[in-house]
Amino acid sequence: MTDPFTPYTPPRVWSPATQSGGAFANINRPIAGATHEKELPVGKHPFQLYSLGTPNGQKVTIMFEELLAAGHAGAEYDAWLINIGEGQQFGSGFVGINPNSKIPALLDVSGEQPVHLFESGSMLVYLAEKFGAFLPTEQPARAETMNWLMWQMGSAPFVGGGFGHFYAYAPEKLEYPINRYAMETKRQLDVLDRLLADRQFIAGDEYTIADMAIFPWYGGLVLGELYGAGEFLSVHNYQQLRRWADEVKARPAVRRGLKVNRVRGAPEACVAERHSAADLD
Repeated sequence: MTDPFTPYTPPRVWSPATQSGGAFANINRPIAGATHEKELPVGKHPFQLYSLGTPNGQKVTIMFEELLAAGHAGAEYDAWLINIGEGQQFGSGFVGINPNSKIPALLDVSGEQPVHLFESGSMLVYLAEKFGAFLPTEQPARAETMNWLMWQMGSAPFVGGGFGHFYAYAPEKLEYPINRYAMETKRQLDVLDRLLADRQFIAGDEYTIADMAIFPWYGGLVLGELYGAGEFLSVHNYQQLRRWADEVKARPAVRRGLKVNRVRGAPEACVAERHSAADLD
């Protein structure tokens, strides 16, 4: 076997390569801030979501659809497409909501002053508290839900930015990083599989924002829908996690939320923008 990578001696002071290669290379940069002036559109609903149908974006659209399905009419939302491949997340309007320039970004315009929200976990907690839904108010159930929400926020970057990047998006397959992140990804899948051996949902017997946060990432993985890596990761071994993923995906609101701002896949599974419930029919 040949050496899987060229040895690299870091310079005393780092500077970016002229071309880093791989998917998203054209939008990666070592500084923050807007690259161009661009106001964001605003629709008629109380919530304005600016996003893309990736796992992080899907967490929030699933939450909105679950709230609407539960009868919370005040959760109506407009979902505007942000094409990250074209750098739309670096427009001045988007950066004004999310200085980190990552999807999703959310505006609550229902009050006298708009509320700016970024980070999907923050959005889930905000919406759950605003509508009194999908987040227990009593302990220890509330703490358990928050534990697993924070676990997802801290763990998924190893799956997406680690395993997913080197397995699916890097300009060439490198053995060391793929092995490193496959090891961690499988460990995380096993954490969830063991957890779900004696409870129906992530935080217990109640469906919560922890399930909504974890499903797009780990449900997608165990169902073989992320990175084309189902066989590579032997996802069939995680039977309890698969049982949970099938149950969550069967929820009508989840199926609707998965479509929103999605631009890749079967046409019937993609709705680039959502401005009314009819857009998802």
